[in-house]
Amino acid sequence: MSEDRSLQDSVQNLIDSPGGQIINDSAQFLRNKAKLLSFLFIISVVAAFSMTKSLVSWLIDDTRLPEDVNIIVTSPIEFILLQFQIAVSFGLVVITVYLILELVRKGSKNAAIRERLAELELKPPRFSLVFVTTVMAIVTLGIAGLVYSWNFLTPMILQYLTDDAQNAGLTTEWRLSGYVGFIVNLALACIVGFQAPVVTILTLRFGIATRQQIMQYRKHIWFTAFVLGAFLSPPDPLSLFLVAMPVVILFELAIIIDRLTNISNA
Repeated sequence: MSEDRSLQDSVQNLIDSPGGQIINDSAQFLRNKAKLLSFLFIISVVAAFSMTKSLVSWLIDDTRLPEDVNIIVTSPIEFILLQFQIAVSFGLVVITVYLILELVRKGSKNAAIRERLAELELKPPRFSLVFVTTVMAIVTLGIAGLVYSWNFLTPMILQYLTDDAQNAGLTTEWRLSGYVGFIVNLALACIVGFQAPVVTILTLRFGIATRQQIMQYRKHIWFTAFVLGAFLSPPDPLSLFLVAMPVVILFELAIIIDRLTNISNA
């Protein structure tokens, strides 16, 4: 009996703690917003699904494909499944953005979250110059990564892979889902990889690591960039190199910026 009561007390203490209150408040928020979230998701999926045909037609236009490359479907439902996948992904992005905005708007006013941040000696983000600059840097670097992927990386790699296959006497016919997935994976890899300066500068600014510590593990960071590039990019050496190298260059640029501005006070 004493063990059961001790367990009940532990569970109750956990529920009454700031962390438990945050979980309860989050669950209550999701229950209250369930209908709105469902409606927003369905509307987003329907709207995106109606535009996927035009998007796919734009992607497979002859001007965007290497010479003598054909895009094919290998099953009757491949195209509609791809449309559905794109639409659902768009719906999830819309829901995620909405939840993040709600978290920023209501989270800073939540007593449990404030108490938890106080325990961790952290301050909630405010719309200061640093916060706005960070958000702008994330958006700008993300757009730069997308532009790099679309205008330089994707055409170069597609041409390289096409020439390699055709020189071996192969007919270049690509599955629609594989082609679209290839482009999306490259774009996401570049968008994520181009955030390296933001991550590095924030790490230095908040004292998570010093410049000397980062320089000490520079080779390890380079190696990690190539490992992440292998996970995020298509499985060929050229893609790996062209995805990882900008990350390394941007990381080194962040170190130079820190040295010039002394952000980390090192």
